[in-house]
Amino acid sequence: MIWRSILLGVLESAVAAPSSSPLAQQPRPSFRGTTASEEREVEGVKLRWCPAGRFVMGSPPSEPERRPGEDQVEVTLTRGFWMAQYEVTQGQWKRVIGKLPGELTAELLAGDDFPVGNVNFAEAEAFCQKLTERSRRSGVLPEDWEFRLPTEAQWEYACRAGTTTATAFGDRLSSKQANFKGKPYNGAERGPSLNRAARVGSYPANAWGLHDMHGNIYEWCRDWYHARLPGGTDPDLHSAKSTATRSEHGDISRVRRGGCWADEGWPCRSAFRLRFEPERRYDHIGFRVVVVRK
Repeated sequence: MIWRSILLGVLESAVAAPSSSPLAQQPRPSFRGTTASEEREVEGVKLRWCPAGRFVMGSPPSEPERRPGEDQVEVTLTRGFWMAQYEVTQGQWKRVIGKLPGELTAELLAGDDFPVGNVNFAEAEAFCQKLTERSRRSGVLPEDWEFRLPTEAQWEYACRAGTTTATAFGDRLSSKQANFKGKPYNGAERGPSLNRAARVGSYPANAWGLHDMHGNIYEWCRDWYHARLPGGTDPDLHSAKSTATRSEHGDISRVRRGGCWADEGWPCRSAFRLRFEPERRYDHIGFRVVVVRK
């Protein structure tokens, strides 16, 4: 009888509780993805889910055309993240910021579906901040998630999309698979050389649905450049300015990844990395955003 009284009391309380709309009663769906390549769109930015996982970052000594600074390290990413399916476009930049950050050129053509270029590091971060604020105001982005530039580890993990080969398409790369010019990588079939930027998504996606991780335009990463790749758990060198590797001129740099239309095939490898001073800009340097939980 005691248990029956308790149960009746609970039921009576539930009935007496003020009603609300069916939508309000539904729990808010998790913003986190569940499977690799799962799709989501936020404020016109198409995203793909990159699940938590472990991978080997860098290139093995046997990889053709490898460069210094690619010695392999093991990385564990404990949290999944959303990565933009495409590089940030001129159309997206104009909707979020307004005027393009730099001049267009004969190689960086005008068009809402072309990547934004001639953008320095601070401007790319400002875009991420403004897009975060805009998405939260509209209610599509939870308060504990934010847009930002990817870490170098996140970038390579997403580029590889589970592969261990030199590129996401295997140990060769043709300019039919990515926008670069001249010599294909490691004996691949020769394809067209546009000698300019292409509309985002013009080339095949990797296994996680991400386009142009190889070629088209270089992409800023948030890390300060260090000669040795960052390994370990969730490496993030965004604030590691004091230990950044200096150039022969004494400068320190951020990281850029992916290769571009002005390169041959070998700099488009998954492990290839370059330094670039954050205050500088060039028409073949753009960026891609990620959405991460803070």
